[in-house]
Amino acid sequence: MKIGKFTITRRDVSDYMLLLVGAMFYTVGWGAFMLPYQITIGGVAGVSSIVYFVANIPADYVYFVINAVLMLSGLKVLGFKFMLKTIFTIVSVTLMLRLVQTLLMQDDGTLLQLMGPSESFMACILGSVLTGLGLGFIFMHNGSTGGTDIVAAIVNKYHSDVSLGRVLTICDIVIVSSCYFIFYDWRRVVFGFCTLFVMYYVMDYFMERQRHSVQFFIVTKKYDEISRAINEKVDRGCTLLASEGSYTHEQSKVVMCLARRYESDRIFELINEIDPNAFVSMSRVVGVFGEGFARIHAAKKKK
Repeated sequence: MKIGKFTITRRDVSDYMLLLVGAMFYTVGWGAFMLPYQITIGGVAGVSSIVYFVANIPADYVYFVINAVLMLSGLKVLGFKFMLKTIFTIVSVTLMLRLVQTLLMQDDGTLLQLMGPSESFMACILGSVLTGLGLGFIFMHNGSTGGTDIVAAIVNKYHSDVSLGRVLTICDIVIVSSCYFIFYDWRRVVFGFCTLFVMYYVMDYFMERQRHSVQFFIVTKKYDEISRAINEKVDRGCTLLASEGSYTHEQSKVVMCLARRYESDRIFELINEIDPNAFVSMSRVVGVFGEGFARIHAAKKKK
């Protein structure tokens, strides 16, 4: 489907729907568990939380304003196409956070603590898991929550020898540590670092699980039907390799297919429906790069 100069594919629609799911997990983890228990996280969300704790300014206002400034700064450098999904995610998080704060707001102006008044640790763990899961969804589909991600991308563009991870880590450490000067309570700082650890661990684990890929070699006389079924029903490409039986010397073709691990059950179902006697070899691959999988990233050599 075309809208003006832009072509919207089914994969684009799927990406934006999953970005919305990721934004929902992230917002619930932050707004329903971190903010009511005064736990600081990294990034612009952490800065917004600190402003809310000190000045009682709604976190969604601060989050949106800071990101709007950073987006305007990064738009010229990073380009509109790169920023489009980031803008979508930031707007989604802002609107959802407003809804969460409205639902949890009590008569005395404080946010309702869902886990009870003395369950800061449990709130820290649950909030970290939800925000990590949300970030996993967002990053898996080329989105971003903005903030320090934009800063890191700009720094990396002009100084390619500075890693994104290093910039993000330094920003998060400074933001979380600064909450000590507000509460003068080392326990809150420890909770903040525990939040970062659990959140990034969950995010990495989720993304690695989703990125696992498998390789199929399918020996069958119905190679055309099977490859067509995989193309149409799993949306994965196949390659037909010329083959010859060592005993019969019969000429045939072998179907080779690369897919995500979670798609393997569907591929087995299709093979069983078309040719139950097919010979199938499935193996896990370390990495797959190209269309439909991870992008190829090559380090640029300095002149």
